[in-house]
Amino acid sequence: MRELTYVAKRTVEWREAPDPKLQSDGEAIVAPVAATPCDVDSSILAGHGFIDPPFALGHECVARVVETGDSVTAVTPGELVVVPWSINCGTCDRCRAGLTAHCESVPYMAMYGAPIGGTWGGLFSDLVRVPYADAMLVPLPTGLDPVAMASASDNWSLAWRLVAPRLKARPGARVLVVARGSIGLYVCDIARALGASEVLYVDPEPEHRAIARGYGASTAEALEPIPQSYDIAVEATGRVDQLALAVKCLAPEGICESAGNHFRPGELPLLDMYLTGVTLRIARDSVRAHIPDALELAASGKVVPERVVSHVIDWEDLPTALPEKHLKPVFVRADD
Repeated sequence: MRELTYVAKRTVEWREAPDPKLQSDGEAIVAPVAATPCDVDSSILAGHGFIDPPFALGHECVARVVETGDSVTAVTPGELVVVPWSINCGTCDRCRAGLTAHCESVPYMAMYGAPIGGTWGGLFSDLVRVPYADAMLVPLPTGLDPVAMASASDNWSLAWRLVAPRLKARPGARVLVVARGSIGLYVCDIARALGASEVLYVDPEPEHRAIARGYGASTAEALEPIPQSYDIAVEATGRVDQLALAVKCLAPEGICESAGNHFRPGELPLLDMYLTGVTLRIARDSVRAHIPDALELAASGKVVPERVVSHVIDWEDLPTALPEKHLKPVFVRADD
């Protein structure tokens, strides 16, 4: 089979690899049918990652189940499934607590798309082995488009987690979104659907702001701190200066969720945060726990995640098209 391999800044190529084989009766082999780059993949392609190439890329996809071990009961061959980005067993104490990105049964940070906690391959591959099929794979609800939901492995479900539980606890909250990619736009969609009284989306890209306005958000090219203006802030830029601006806009006891990968250091206004009473959460997401709820919202018809999909591109064009600067391209291949 082939796996798409990151080899240098803005350079990827197909490389041959052995077809994955079941290594236990609890595993599955899947074939991605709609895969998309995560916002962090864009940083990697731009040369801002912290892992030296080469390595197999990709950790967001909807796939078709090709083969399952004898003890797998949650999915069957032929079924469409969401493949979560992190490897998790589903049975250790952390997994049972919903902390699937911190599974105790695998090396720390085990994931698809980067050789951090072992080598698990990438989801821009013709075939992928899923080691804990019952724990990891989530069937795609009937009627949901794989292209629209290609990001449910990470960014779509992450966006749900960033804002949905917060709005449930604070109905009608005012939401600030400071972003550069798909996560922030998904948050705008979800926040409006779940009753936010106001959504401000801040992004220098005009085309991104246009999508946000389509979700009913107000938009701005840049953020000027407006103290005590928002109950919830979501930062997804990877820039500490933007995170600092976001927290300065929070109302007393406001909450800031940071989904940016902060590869560079910076300073936060800790005294301002102390005086306001800010809660700041910075975390990579244990997304598997949220995928079912995020898919349920997608299936409700209250949201339109497909608006964020900027391009639908043939699978064979991955090496040339992936390094190009697109908001949220989805790569598809014939689903035989």
